[in-house]
Amino acid sequence: MADRQIDREKLRVALRRMSEANLLCLLDEAIEMLPQSKLIKLAEEFWDPATLCPDDTTEGSLLKDVKAFEKASLGGNYYEGFRVDSKNYMEQSAGTQTWIAECNRLLDRCVARARKGDPAEVREAFETIFALLGRIDECLDDIIFFADEGGSWQVGVGWENVLPAWFTCLAATTEPEEYAHRVVEVVEKYVDHNRDKYLAKARRIATPAQRKALRETA
Repeated sequence: MADRQIDREKLRVALRRMSEANLLCLLDEAIEMLPQSKLIKLAEEFWDPATLCPDDTTEGSLLKDVKAFEKASLGGNYYEGFRVDSKNYMEQSAGTQTWIAECNRLLDRCVARARKGDPAEVREAFETIFALLGRIDECLDDIIFFADEGGSWQVGVGWENVLPAWFTCLAATTEPEEYAHRVVEVVEKYVDHNRDKYLAKARRIATPAQRKALRETA
């Protein structure tokens, strides 16, 4: 409704109760909503805006940024453990919260780029992040620290937006059998509880040949 408003004081209270990871995600979305004039005014209160000017070219920077994130993740840059006890076992370290926020921010960029970017490049960016999530589930590397039982489910990926965008890139870059295999593999790994829903989305996005292969595989 156009006349609905947000009470700023209630919002401030709600913000103080949020986790750092969710705050970072909210901040990322707020930044995207601000026009340049207000963004500059906000930034200059804390930094020299000249240091935040865009590079000469940003085309293709998504995959570059994802690869840098992958390198930092595998290098243990985000891993920050702490001594766990009965009082703090539900907490997350700053490194873990930062990784979660950055992961979701990059996935949001992948979703946005899927509509207009090179599908092969965007698919590679998506799948690089999927691979990191898989390594977290398999405990192959100390990427991030969970005090209690951990896993990629704690990252809070918005699969309802991520998977259709990935399906679109996958459909544009694979043969029918590979499309079907990869769709089923990722759906069963991350959203098996909603398997039928996501397979239906994948079929709608697929080519006729991919749709046939998916029916035969799933």
